[in-house]
Amino acid sequence: MTETATEERLVTGYAGRLFVGASVGWLAIQGGRLVLSTTLTAVKADLHITNAQAGVAFTTLWGLYALLQYPSGRLSDALSRKTLLTAGLALAAVGFTALASAPSYLLFLAGAAVVGAGAGLYPTAARALVSDLYTAKRGRAFGLHTASGDIGGVAAAGLAAVALSAATWRAAFLPVVLVVAAVLLALHLWSREPYVFERRPLHVRQTLSRLLGAPRFRWLLTAYALYAFTWQAVAAFLPTYLEAGKQFAPGVAQAAFAVLFGVGAVVKPTAGALSDRVSRRTLTAASVLVAAAALVGVVLVDSPLAAIVAVVVFAAGLMSFPPVMQARLMDAFPDDSAGGDLGAMRSIYVGLGALGPTYVGATATYVGYQAAFLGLVVALLICAGIVVADP
Repeated sequence: MTETATEERLVTGYAGRLFVGASVGWLAIQGGRLVLSTTLTAVKADLHITNAQAGVAFTTLWGLYALLQYPSGRLSDALSRKTLLTAGLALAAVGFTALASAPSYLLFLAGAAVVGAGAGLYPTAARALVSDLYTAKRGRAFGLHTASGDIGGVAAAGLAAVALSAATWRAAFLPVVLVVAAVLLALHLWSREPYVFERRPLHVRQTLSRLLGAPRFRWLLTAYALYAFTWQAVAAFLPTYLEAGKQFAPGVAQAAFAVLFGVGAVVKPTAGALSDRVSRRTLTAASVLVAAAALVGVVLVDSPLAAIVAVVVFAAGLMSFPPVMQARLMDAFPDDSAGGDLGAMRSIYVGLGALGPTYVGATATYVGYQAAFLGLVVALLICAGIVVADP
């Protein structure tokens, strides 16, 4: 495994370089995935595809992303972090290139699958590396690292706007590919770990038995799944709810969507650093309760300004959760299986969270947006109750 940062010299030297490289890589991968969302209208028009076909592409990408979380973590424990990180970056670069150059829907779908595979291999290994590098300040490190993905979301909006105004949607992927390739080269040169290419058993049954057999991990997994369910539902439908459900202007809906990522980039490092000083249980519960209260506000308010304010508070609460909870999980996992255990948890809660958009879409269709979003409030309250009950 990678050297730890228990010595001060590693915090700003070797460890610092690897941390920056891993975080910029996550920024680029996340930004590239969100570029696809922000340019979707132009993509559909250019490739002459339907909403259903676009949905299949997204499902393919996110499905592979969720599926590969566990193998990534497990193999990064058994082989090396460097092996998994560079493999994920290489696949992501190929996939984004394929998306940008695809002349047909089938090749576009293939590109989405390759991006999903690369994105699936990368983040768990990156978080395991961060956990290796920083032990005393693990919460702060997770906060800064996960915030890089939110910066990628903000960058995606800018890339899409520039590309669509100056060229075509395909041009938006060029900077993404260049950054991914640069990070791949940097990690190759900086990391002292060897490349290890061996066939290793995944021990899926043993890992799931260990995690699901422990009541504490079962409950924490349930809490994280409820969080992921809410986050993916809101990320998918918040703009539509504000525009179609509340009849706000499209600009208000887009501003609210951007706020989710902008606020996340600020609060994640703050929450992570704070969790190194105060109880992580208290902080995770408080963040979820704030998010639940603010989401009630989003549902009840009638003015665009009040809605934006409520979204800011909601994002502050919701985005404080991941770095603190992930640091909490890494504290609890055995050192020799931490990457695999986190990967298994991520595969499950990301996969279950993907049901969130389906729930909101169906409930909004048959009952209404208000009922759908209030149901998400209930999910957050249950999540908070589980976190409070955990010792």
